[in-house]
Amino acid sequence: MADEALANAGLHFDELNKIRVLEPEVSQQTTELKEECKDFVEKIGDFQKIVGTFIGVVDNVAKEVEKEKMKAIGARNLLKSIAKQREAHQQQLHALIIEKKMQLERLRIQHDALNKEESEQNDFLDQLILQK
Repeated sequence: MADEALANAGLHFDELNKIRVLEPEVSQQTTELKEECKDFVEKIGDFQKIVGTFIGVVDNVAKEVEKEKMKAIGARNLLKSIAKQREAHQQQLHALIIEKKMQLERLRIQHDALNKEESEQNDFLDQLILQK
């Protein structure tokens, strides 16, 4: 009965028979909540460490990817440059071939003209020799 009178007044006894303002169940729940909060805070701290490590790894991978991307862009540009150089060289060689063909044709015509001249001169010499 005394317990009920104290309970009505808002006072309670705990397991060690100490007077408490809170009910024993509420006090126990408060203690459990405090421990759960402590565990939660520790887990959040561990999670933050893991996330920090993960972010560091992702940053390093991103840097490596960016470096490789720049290498690939450089290689692609070099390849395009080499292709353009090759095309320009082919055009130069094609122009040289056309020039040499024209020179060959000119020399062929000149050769034919010189052969004709030689033939005419030989005919003239033969006629001169025969007339004497």
